[in-house]
Amino acid sequence: MTTKTHGSLGLGQGTALYIASVLGTGLLVLPALAAASAGPASILAVAAVAIMSIPLAGAFAALAARHPDPAGVAGYVRRALGPIAARATGYWFYFGVAAGFPVLALLGGEYLTAIAGADRAAVPLVGLAIILPPFVVNLLGVRVAGWVQFVLTGLLVCLVVLVVGAALPAVDARSFEPFLPHGWGGVGTAISLFVWAFAGWEVGTHISGEFRDPRRTIPIATAIALVVTGLAYLLLQVVTVGVLGTDAGGGTVPLLSLVAVVAPGAGPAIVGVVAGIVVLGVLNAYLAAFGKLGAALATRGDLPRWLAPGAEAGGIPRRALLVTFGIAMTYFAIAVATGGNLETFILIHTSSMVAIYAVGMVAAIVILPRWSPGWIMAVVAVVLTAGLLALAGAHLLPAGALAAAALMVTVWRPLRGRRRSQRRAQPDHSAASMTQNRLPSGSSMMT
Repeated sequence: MTTKTHGSLGLGQGTALYIASVLGTGLLVLPALAAASAGPASILAVAAVAIMSIPLAGAFAALAARHPDPAGVAGYVRRALGPIAARATGYWFYFGVAAGFPVLALLGGEYLTAIAGADRAAVPLVGLAIILPPFVVNLLGVRVAGWVQFVLTGLLVCLVVLVVGAALPAVDARSFEPFLPHGWGGVGTAISLFVWAFAGWEVGTHISGEFRDPRRTIPIATAIALVVTGLAYLLLQVVTVGVLGTDAGGGTVPLLSLVAVVAPGAGPAIVGVVAGIVVLGVLNAYLAAFGKLGAALATRGDLPRWLAPGAEAGGIPRRALLVTFGIAMTYFAIAVATGGNLETFILIHTSSMVAIYAVGMVAAIVILPRWSPGWIMAVVAVVLTAGLLALAGAHLLPAGALAAAALMVTVWRPLRGRRRSQRRAQPDHSAASMTQNRLPSGSSMMT
């Protein structure tokens, strides 16, 4: 029987949100980094990661379709592993993944100021201008955010098709020789880079209750997003290597170099539009998830309960979004104050993502029907995420700190509840004394 909700998202808007969650800033920087690591064989790395992302995306889609929950992965972890693990998972996303906000804003600011030829001192102001509109849009509700995302994603896909179509005739077969200049080790490095490009499939779990028909729509939206994002990254890598050759890994703005070759004079304008759409699209997609998660955590007592309004399907979690804005601005201010060094924020963001994926896939194995397609994909994904955990190593310290905070909240909540109960049970002697003092001598409260 198909599950119905009171959500408003259809297939088009939902697919756009999924695509934007994955087809992000990797378009701007990863083709050059991968080409520098593996040369033409970086194409194999992109194809490998696209294939490896299928079980992860499929398992999350199965969870979201069967069990719409605004808490997303934290909700599934609560079902499977209990409240402490769920609280840690929620904190990893709400406080850990949120460290990516200044990265997106300042990266977008760097691109736009460089393309415009403006003074680099303007980067924080441009970044602030980028980060504000998605918050305003999401405060109007996920329906509005969904339509905005539909337009942004449509424009982005059109621009990628335009760039690839213009570049394909300029591809030179000699640019792919030698194919493995840095050996298979270089391909492995390129794979590790592109893993982050294909992250973002968990975002859809938080807005699953906003779909009109999640059981039918979410798997279709996920499948379309897998094809679109995989082809976009793969074709961009092919034309980047095929057109730029050995220069593909030499610059930090490969998309600008590519467009400059195939569309002289129009490069800065096209890349500026792409950069703006990418950053705005990613922020818009993630904020829909942050708002729902914050409200859902509040309803379960993991965050202050005054954040709870808006957790229900169709509700607008304005309070949770405003707190998210405060968290984002705090990270943003720290990033600007420390000179725009984003490494620490990337570390917090990525380690939290790896931890979420690992426990999320364990929860999927417990929750999903055994031997169903989603369950099988979850089993495969557990092996893949175990590899990611091993690669992360000491970078998991920020996630460990957030898990410790979740444990402290778990210990503190019963103590606070016990103190409140004791205060309610104690008679108010001071009030009784004051009343007694007001009575005339020889009289009593009884007549």
